[in-house]
Amino acid sequence: MTNPTLYRRRIIPDECVMLKDDIILYCSRERIVTSWNTLHPKKDLHHGMSCYFLQEGFKVSKFCHEDDSLLYWYCDIVDFNYHPGDNSLIVTDLLADVIIYPDGFVKVVDLDELVAALESRSISLDTLKSSLMRLDKLLNLIYSNQFDTLKAYIENY
Repeated sequence: MTNPTLYRRRIIPDECVMLKDDIILYCSRERIVTSWNTLHPKKDLHHGMSCYFLQEGFKVSKFCHEDDSLLYWYCDIVDFNYHPGDNSLIVTDLLADVIIYPDGFVKVVDLDELVAALESRSISLDTLKSSLMRLDKLLNLIYSNQFDTLKAYIENY
């Protein structure tokens, strides 16, 4: 796969946005590393980098302040759909997220959105199961002190 056009698809709210300003720094069948500025400016979040782990089903992002200092690590549980015809990759946010603060505190967020999406039939039971299995895999890596191996793909740029 050569540098595909990236799209971020959300379930809540239902939207699909081309990440036209993201810069692909590395691309393989296993990983894509990007740098980006925020789509919607926030008080603290200015820019960051992300690594899409295509086999594992999650995306790890380094969120930074304007001065390039770490705000926190943000991990999305995602699904990937590659379309070779137009060389595009749609990254669907499967709602469950993990935030890792600079002091090491780990927070799992948005699990309530998984339930709401299932109840509104925005996702299937199989998608819910997949999201939870990927979240479990990511948390096992974090709690077994292996998160540094994931961060390294970003920090080496």
